[in-house]
Amino acid sequence: MAGEELGPALLAWLRGLVDDATRLTDLRRLSGGASRETWSFDLEGPGVHRELILQRLRPGGGGGSGLPVSTEAALVRAAGQHGVPVAPVVADDDGTVLGSPGMVTERLAGETIARRLLRDDEWARARSRLGVQVASAAAALHAIPPAAVPGLVGVDQLDQCCAIVDGLGQPHPAFELGMRWLAANRPEPVVPTIVHGDLRMGNLLVDHGGLRAVLDWELAHLGDPLEDLGWFCVRAWRFGSDLEAGGVASRGELVAAYADASGRAVDPEALRWWEVLGTLKWGAICMLQAWGHLSGASRSVELATIGRRVCENEWDLLALLPGATLPSGTAPPTPTPGVTLHDRPSVAELVEAVREWIDGDVRAGTDGRLAFHARVAVNALRMVERELALEPGLSAAHADRLARLGCTDDAQLAEQIRSGALDDRIDEVRALVGASVRDKLLVANPAWLDG
Repeated sequence: MAGEELGPALLAWLRGLVDDATRLTDLRRLSGGASRETWSFDLEGPGVHRELILQRLRPGGGGGSGLPVSTEAALVRAAGQHGVPVAPVVADDDGTVLGSPGMVTERLAGETIARRLLRDDEWARARSRLGVQVASAAAALHAIPPAAVPGLVGVDQLDQCCAIVDGLGQPHPAFELGMRWLAANRPEPVVPTIVHGDLRMGNLLVDHGGLRAVLDWELAHLGDPLEDLGWFCVRAWRFGSDLEAGGVASRGELVAAYADASGRAVDPEALRWWEVLGTLKWGAICMLQAWGHLSGASRSVELATIGRRVCENEWDLLALLPGATLPSGTAPPTPTPGVTLHDRPSVAELVEAVREWIDGDVRAGTDGRLAFHARVAVNALRMVERELALEPGLSAAHADRLARLGCTDDAQLAEQIRSGALDDRIDEVRALVGASVRDKLLVANPAWLDG
């Protein structure tokens, strides 16, 4: 169902909530992920003004990898009833009316963009409250009896991450080191609770009083409650802040607030395990999202660029492993100029010209999703410029490290790590893998090395 057909269908569907004089106005598509669309609209009529949000699975795009919408809607309703701040559900549809499953919620005022929330003075007061508020929301969620929301299931999160990495056929020795440590250091099993599955900055709606609503529940499942806290502490969700818990609190402050709200003591080693797993999980998701572009399923400059963020997670994962020492120094090797057939501008100069045009004219002339994708394109072109400047030196250095370990490529090194064949050289392996991850970051995001 296209946008022009969606409005009448929505209004007909919601007739049970409003009278025949009510009109649907200002229907706008806000964003869209790989499997979902988000639309904003109003209902206007005599004595009626309702501001609403529709989220529906992308028509023809499959069912996505999250919960059935009916289960998600039931969970959001239950969460609200148990004290978790949510956007109230107005209605949900199995696809009969909307062409694909979706639900409508109240549209609440607030901000979700993490970089604004973590940097702008306007949000300083709200920011100071978020650590305690998120911990309290998590405690309320984890106290909901699982039987209150039929349909939620538990999945071994480590096995799921390993399956994604293996299924994509892209070897990452740093991830092998992480998976090996995680498998050897699992925390003691706990009684499963309802877990949000994606509790992080970006999925929190914040107003000037602090947390207004927890959003995006499609990845909820049954599991260890510390999964939510560990995920909230993953470095990617700090957006440059020095505070470990979502960029809004220290890890200790989050743990103390959660213990106060839940009555549960938090084992710091178990929390560390979930933070390591969360870092691996985000790396696996980055790989999966990039594959969505590479496979042709969802061609997108954003998804393509995310593939180069995998090395950020490799670096963070290595830094979290006990006893790991990451290589110091971020100075790139000096490129060697070569003889070229072609006239100027060079390839690098052509890329620079395109980047400058996008960064200037295109970004200035667009807004919303187009402006965001223009910014992503600029970042992608900066990566291309750095790679053109630094290769083939980086790849030659990586090949030398592999040879020192008796391997010809990453696939062989990954297999050797997984099998335990290099356990007697583990410190050397970590150092050499870390050096190669550092070199990938010199191209993908040099600023990540300063964190």
